[in-house]
Amino acid sequence: MISNTYKLLSDEDREAIDVATMQVLAESGVMIIDEEARQIYKEGGCEVNEKTMMVKIPEFVVRKALQCAPTGFKLFGRHKRNTVDIRCGGKTTYNNFGVGVKVCDYVAPGKYNTRGSTEEDIRNIAKMVDGTDKIDFYLSAVAAGDLTGIKAQNIHEQVIPVFNTSKNILVDAVGGFMPIYFDVIKAFYGGDEEEARKKPIYSMTGCPTSPLEIGNNFCQVIIQSARYNMPCNVLSMAMSGGSSPVHLAGTLVTHNAEVISGIVLSQLTVPGAPVWYGSSTTAFDLKKGTAPVGSPEIALISAAVAELGEYYKLPTYVAGS
Repeated sequence: MISNTYKLLSDEDREAIDVATMQVLAESGVMIIDEEARQIYKEGGCEVNEKTMMVKIPEFVVRKALQCAPTGFKLFGRHKRNTVDIRCGGKTTYNNFGVGVKVCDYVAPGKYNTRGSTEEDIRNIAKMVDGTDKIDFYLSAVAAGDLTGIKAQNIHEQVIPVFNTSKNILVDAVGGFMPIYFDVIKAFYGGDEEEARKKPIYSMTGCPTSPLEIGNNFCQVIIQSARYNMPCNVLSMAMSGGSSPVHLAGTLVTHNAEVISGIVLSQLTVPGAPVWYGSSTTAFDLKKGTAPVGSPEIALISAAVAELGEYYKLPTYVAGS
């Protein structure tokens, strides 16, 4: 589909969010739990407090990183026909939702049984995605609950789709497993490391910890994705009224600061590394204590996020649409 035009924010709105974001990053900063990441920020010109683990990112560092980040990249599938162009201002692409822990088995009209998801469900969903023209790439769909307790559970969950879909696989990544993910790509290319770096069949996704923190795990996902040339989705999951301001404009500033701080880390690691400007940000349901992905607020947030990604000339990923 060619993207339709829907403008929620004025130019002045986007500039105001940008100015507030730069102020947050430079004056308050972001807590960076990973020691290697803090060193990368420090060498890149940021102010790092090792005691508090707070990193203040000056505007000039942010602007340089945003200039380095590519406006587009390719998601490579096992077959050339399933390679997808991801580009700012390009076509809208789609993937399945994730990562669920339960599956509903159809019994009869209006009747179904709900149970924990298994590795067999991963196989079936990957096959469904492979056969569905309108889904462009596969996201870790469900957890393999029948493998709970196995140290390499996540690896099993990411290897199964390789055999069941020829589309790019967006991995709900574990930082400690990054070399193994790359080994899987190398194995697909017969051990050819250069080809694996050039055409990775995996891409990575992960989240900052709202508000304004990037944990050890996701720092390593960002850093190693850049080094392996695997596209990385820096996806904030801020909740308005919970882990971010109750006013949506304030939530957009928090969201923006979290995503940009991750993109800065990526570009300081390897300038030009492929990244998404990602969002699964929504409003917090104060009565039920949940993060609804079908609320009117998420529609507003997602529309605004898409415009912010375009403002920075970055490929944008919006969840829960």
